[in-house]
Amino acid sequence: MSRIKDALYVQGVPTLGMSGIPVTYGDVYFVDYDNGSDGNVGTRRDKAFKTLAYAYSKAVSNHNDVIALSANATHSLSSMLSITKNRVHFIGLDSGGRMYGQRARISLGVTGIAANIASIQNTGVGNTFRNLKVSNSDTVTEGLYTFAEGGEYSLFENVELYKSSQLDATTAAELLLNGDSAQFHNCTLGSLVDIIEDNKIRPCVRLAREIITGKVARDCHFQHCFFWRKTAGVEATHVYAAGATDVERLLLMEDCVFVNAKLSSAVIANAVGAGAAQTEGIILLKDCASVNCTVMAQASVGIYVAGAVPTFATTGVSKAS
Repeated sequence: MSRIKDALYVQGVPTLGMSGIPVTYGDVYFVDYDNGSDGNVGTRRDKAFKTLAYAYSKAVSNHNDVIALSANATHSLSSMLSITKNRVHFIGLDSGGRMYGQRARISLGVTGIAANIASIQNTGVGNTFRNLKVSNSDTVTEGLYTFAEGGEYSLFENVELYKSSQLDATTAAELLLNGDSAQFHNCTLGSLVDIIEDNKIRPCVRLAREIITGKVARDCHFQHCFFWRKTAGVEATHVYAAGATDVERLLLMEDCVFVNAKLSSAVIANAVGAGAAQTEGIILLKDCASVNCTVMAQASVGIYVAGAVPTFATTGVSKAS
């Protein structure tokens, strides 16, 4: 039986395209942390691999292989998953469509290993992440992120990123964005429950040039995404660029919502901010809204706000009646 036919029929049942599995010329590998085994063939649902790391080791770069994760388990990682292969597609099998609370969950706990800067680091080209919740609770000093994105043309759809630790680390974030042309659709980053300590920036998205060697945020796009925070101080932000060259060309945030929880003990000064005026790129907020933030965007740092009434300081700032 051909590779494509194997993927199309599992125990005589058509599966390709169901539960969000895309049509592909590559192989489809199933992962079931609770019931699978890394000694299985992996290409059948009833013979799934156990671990995501092993499934990734079987994928072939530029082959458009799919790694399909069971939605009935937390897929625990023992160390950071470093994705360097190209055109590999990671899909959660929970039917899709959720902006948060996805049932296919990937998690990295406390490791004590400095090399584990995130649960997942991606530096490949054309990789896809759909219908997944990725979390990180590591407390190692270097473990600052949930996802470290340094790839090219990565696509994230219906992905939640959550980091429950490092709430007192100003440089920690759910997402380190060093990606070239990364695209995020219907994603949720952050938490309305865990409180960011006073005097800490601790954004949902950190824009910091070359944290991943040679990588910078360039031509990235967020569309219809939620950014969540609960804060003890006004310094916290949802998106933050520390240096003047952290964005190249364009960062477009379209139809996004920045929420600072009602139970926060402070109103965030700027939903989107920067430590210096951007000299190599523009941050554009188009038709966005913020709640419990003094202004949408920090002034004079290369952030542009476009809305129905494009007044820089007030467009998109939600008001109670």
